[in-house]
Amino acid sequence: MRTDTVRSATLLREARLRAGLSQLELAEVSGKDRTVIARYEQGVVAPSIDTLVEILRACGFDIPLELVPFDPGPDERRRELQMLSPERRLDAMLERRQRDG
Repeated sequence: MRTDTVRSATLLREARLRAGLSQLELAEVSGKDRTVIARYEQGVVAPSIDTLVEILRACGFDIPLELVPFDPGPDERRRELQMLSPERRLDAMLERRQRDG
């Protein structure tokens, strides 16, 4: 399952539950089919950004869409470091330590 699918599924489910709506009620309010909402929440498919915003707004929520610098997080950095030789790994850690002070 893709991480964007998991994120949108989590956001949609949380918004629906916080709004106190069933999937059927959300379908009626948003104009989407209940089975489509279920598939979004299960992470089977990810909605487009426009559809995600539309459904969240139907729940009474909004999501700010703005560009921010990408932070791959510790797991991605760890994977990148594991691909390096021990010498390059040490060099990268020392460079980061100097940079971060």
